[in-house]
Amino acid sequence: MSMEMVTTLAAQLGFGGLLGFVIGYALKKILKLLLVFIGLFFAFLLYLSYMGFIQINYEKFTSAFENFFKDILTGGLTLPSFLTANIPFIGSFVVGFGLGFKFG
Repeated sequence: MSMEMVTTLAAQLGFGGLLGFVIGYALKKILKLLLVFIGLFFAFLLYLSYMGFIQINYEKFTSAFENFFKDILTGGLTLPSFLTANIPFIGSFVVGFGLGFKFG
């Protein structure tokens, strides 16, 4: 991406787009790192279970995740009102966020 293209894109999207791009880029990097740590944590738990140090209650674990995903799918988690208060800013923010998340 050339510098001229970046400045044109930033001027068109405005502050919301630029802020969205930065947050999207950073969030993707943080999520990648977080997923690595979660994977290592679960691998460590499975190793401890295999060695006999701990016992994992898989039924309780499964039901907890099923309840969490059921809440998400039924609309239990909604957008906060501050996200819908200023639609033009949020529009450019979402576009910038998507681009930042893609390039991250």
